[in-house]
Amino acid sequence: MSSWTTVRIPPSPMIAVDHAGQGDLLVFLHGIGGNKRNWHDNIGAFAQYWHAVAWDARGYGESDDYEGPLKFTAYADDLARVLDHFKARRAHIVGLSMGGRIAMDFAARYPDRLLTLTLCDTHQGFAHFSDEKKREFIRIRKEPLVNGAEPKDIAGPVAKTLIGSKAPKEAFDKLVDSMSRLHKESYIKSIEASVMGDHGGSLGSIKVPTHVICGGDDKLTTPEMARELAALIPGAKLSIVPDAGHLVNIEKPAEFNAVAIDFIRAAGA
Repeated sequence: MSSWTTVRIPPSPMIAVDHAGQGDLLVFLHGIGGNKRNWHDNIGAFAQYWHAVAWDARGYGESDDYEGPLKFTAYADDLARVLDHFKARRAHIVGLSMGGRIAMDFAARYPDRLLTLTLCDTHQGFAHFSDEKKREFIRIRKEPLVNGAEPKDIAGPVAKTLIGSKAPKEAFDKLVDSMSRLHKESYIKSIEASVMGDHGGSLGSIKVPTHVICGGDDKLTTPEMARELAALIPGAKLSIVPDAGHLVNIEKPAEFNAVAIDFIRAAGA
């Protein structure tokens, strides 16, 4: 029996979340190749202190797909809808990779709805890319899927580029499973929206306690990028988790849980 309850939040597109615990709301946001299952090793630990929620972003997992193009800002609006559903004026937000960029956009657009911000294995966005570099970034990731490949076909090769060299096979298998469950068309929309419309606002205006966490072996969003990100946010704390790659919460769940929970509890928000 699972230790969480799953609900779907209206209106359309319905947003599926797993949740457990009581107290202030805390929301986990997965990366571009993820879903709410990515946080199943974390929900229980956080639910001892807060009402912990892991979502499937629109077009992912058990959440609805949607018609038409995607604006990156839609994710932040959906997140506000999750807070409203649980009658939470503010929440602790924990985002990994694309989830971290969603969290930063939420901080820019809904600054009064934050208690704390935890940014994991993420970066500032693609504003510094030239238009040509943005198009090439999208092309490389779209091309196999547009040409007939399915998410399960790319899951293994992509997972190998993300996982740390010392990660257990169980962590690798979880990542492959996660990417195999992607909704193909929605995933393509997420790639395009994340690169072309992701700006996140001014990090210097973030007022809440902020924690930047990075796997020491992350090759995609490196520890150096994490240091640069933390330096842009007033008072931000930086934590590097040794022997973890890009999926720090999956590869090193106990270590991640400890460092993230300690920060939020110490913030006293």
